Amino acid sequence: MWAGRRDGGEERVGGGRWGTRGGSVRTRGRVIAAAAALTAGLLVFHRAVPNSVGRAGSLLESFLPWLGLVVVVLFAAALLRRSATALLALLLPVTAWTYLFGGLFLTEPRAEARDLVVVQHNVSDENTDPAGTARTLADAGPDLIALEELVPAALPVYRRTLAPRYPYHEVRGTVGLWSRHPLTDARLLDIKPRGITEPWSRGLRAVVSSPHGDIAVYVAHLPSIRVGPGGLASAHRDESARLLGRALSAEELETVILLGDLNGTVDDRGLAPLTSRMNVAERGFALSFPAGLPLTRIDQVMARSAAVRHIRTLSATGSDHLPVAARITLDRSALPERRA
Repeated sequence: MWAGRRDGGEERVGGGRWGTRGGSVRTRGRVIAAAAALTAGLLVFHRAVPNSVGRAGSLLESFLPWLGLVVVVLFAAALLRRSATALLALLLPVTAWTYLFGGLFLTEPRAEARDLVVVQHNVSDENTDPAGTARTLADAGPDLIALEELVPAALPVYRRTLAPRYPYHEVRGTVGLWSRHPLTDARLLDIKPRGITEPWSRGLRAVVSSPHGDIAVYVAHLPSIRVGPGGLASAHRDESARLLGRALSAEELETVILLGDLNGTVDDRGLAPLTSRMNVAERGFALSFPAGLPLTRIDQVMARSAAVRHIRTLSATGSDHLPVAARITLDRSALPERRA
């Protein structure tokens, strides 16, 4: 760079000229700083993004943690521009992202006496190795295993493989629950949207007689969503979530666990009927879909009057989802604040 001197000469400062191609000290990096402020705004005020056109708000919330990559790109651009303004502005999205997601990276808390381990897995109706899938899930040593996309041909294999360690199980439609502890009062859960006319049974409710008392366990598989030219198609999923939310609200037992392929993240406002009533995982990202390159977690574990302490993924199976395992603490004194 060159800077003018009072005597009309020039003195060398760097490799370009202030105020020419590199921009002045005050203007350099303004675009990057504006992009940083916008990213911070999307992180903090994602609920303000409207859903009226293409479900843009839900689409953003489905991939909200990935805005961290935008911050990384902006940081690299700020270094290339050598802009202090841009670097300072980046503190906004960094702080916002850390506040929202930083806690998920904390180490798994110490196991407690009143803990249950649960596994949730959409096993896929095209899975060619149900026996291997069942062994992978059982080897994690959970107390409960919830499965979705159970098909008649594979169901006997799951029953036979899981029976030695999980003598109690209930299946309704295409969802099932296996347990180390006795199951009672099992029933079909009607969460079918009105617009679906074909046979459709994807909900189950049962009571687990655990060593720590009775627990109502819900297993659900909400309708799939699609991303197309018109945005996010989630109307059926959202309606099913509302039906499930009403069932959870009416549940008389105090302690409730929800396991399922909910086809949405915990940040997606489409699942607000559930996340407003249930606690979600405090630690762990556990991206579960698609199995080959996981981008998001749509397989969820939630709880009421209990805390989901940590969630993680298990080894890949023959499914297009990864299984997730979570540790739930039933001690009410350890409950986190309810999500908004």
